[in-house]
Amino acid sequence: MRTPSTLLRAFRPQVQERLYDFYEELRSGDDLYWDRTLDAWVATGHAVVSSAAGNPGLSSVRYPDIEAVPEELRPLARVLSRQMLYSDAPEHPRLRALISKAFAPRAVATLSARISEAVDRIITDAAPTGRMDIVADLARPLPLTIICDLLDVPEQDRPAVAAWSEPVAEAIGNSRLDADRNREASQSMADLLAYLREHLTRHDTPPAPHSLRALVTTQAENTDQDLDELLANCALLLIAGHETTTHFIGNATLALLRHPEAADELRRRPELMPAAVEELLRYDAPVQLMLRRARQDLDLAGRTIAEGQTVLLVCGAANRDPAVFPDPHVLDFERSGGRHMAFGHGPHFCLGAALARLEGAIVLEALLTRLPGLRLDAAEPPQWQRSLNFRGLTRLDVAFTPLSE
Repeated sequence: MRTPSTLLRAFRPQVQERLYDFYEELRSGDDLYWDRTLDAWVATGHAVVSSAAGNPGLSSVRYPDIEAVPEELRPLARVLSRQMLYSDAPEHPRLRALISKAFAPRAVATLSARISEAVDRIITDAAPTGRMDIVADLARPLPLTIICDLLDVPEQDRPAVAAWSEPVAEAIGNSRLDADRNREASQSMADLLAYLREHLTRHDTPPAPHSLRALVTTQAENTDQDLDELLANCALLLIAGHETTTHFIGNATLALLRHPEAADELRRRPELMPAAVEELLRYDAPVQLMLRRARQDLDLAGRTIAEGQTVLLVCGAANRDPAVFPDPHVLDFERSGGRHMAFGHGPHFCLGAALARLEGAIVLEALLTRLPGLRLDAAEPPQWQRSLNFRGLTRLDVAFTPLSE
């Protein structure tokens, strides 16, 4: 069996355009292999990725030794270490339970009207122009609006919140930043936490009923809950909540525009939208990678993983595994069979999955029905961000038939 290439090649712009062909090359070599360049095991098969994601012998702690982290990144690492995404039991279920009520399906359903209102405003503004950058004009502002609504963040504060979020998201998605960018990410997290502390504990304006701010305020006042811990997890929700949904909206739109027959089918049969959302998540997931570390020596897919070794679970590759998804490169809204890994698997299954699905469905329905002649702008090719963790566009220009005011 030949030795697969390093996963690090996915950073290259030319590989980003053919990412899933690259994953197929990796998986055909071995669906779990030792990547010498990254000093980590890389899992690309659906069976090994899904089993490893819920394996209690693999830890989700990202920074087991804070002192080993570059000095300029340590302030950020300390905050991330208090977030549910990078914790194990018993801390993880405890942290998740603190704010899970705000993301329960019934609670998320109440946001439908607010999401539709925000999408309507964006589409109405763009309709007369005949052009739009899906990322800048829609995919980025919409999820930020909704997550800020949940946190009861005032409109005037949202540009600053967005500016603080971006360097942190970049650091989370890219472990090879230089010292200046690591320092910027740490400072941005500090600024965001300072803002959240002031905002979530202020008494001059009461929190909106049923908002996440109201929930956090109640917990901070009525329990012995560590406020810093609460703030760290609110920051996680704010950053991850809008970053991943932004990527999903962009990726899904691009997939539909590159498969006009699938877009036409969805226009004709809107009842397919829930299944289409799942298939689009499988087809080009916003989160491509999960990191785990072995708590002790363990067996995984017939390999011995030594204590302390890193295992990189490539969800994007698992979602195109032909052993689970026949004809995996085909966009099929009536696909049956396996469960995609776009929202992870096991205890760390994405808390915001229901919200992301709802936002995606509302956005795609609006784009397909309200912008006639919607197509890619041939003059401006799609641009991908460089990241192993996240799969997302930095720009997606489209054109359509302008509509009168």
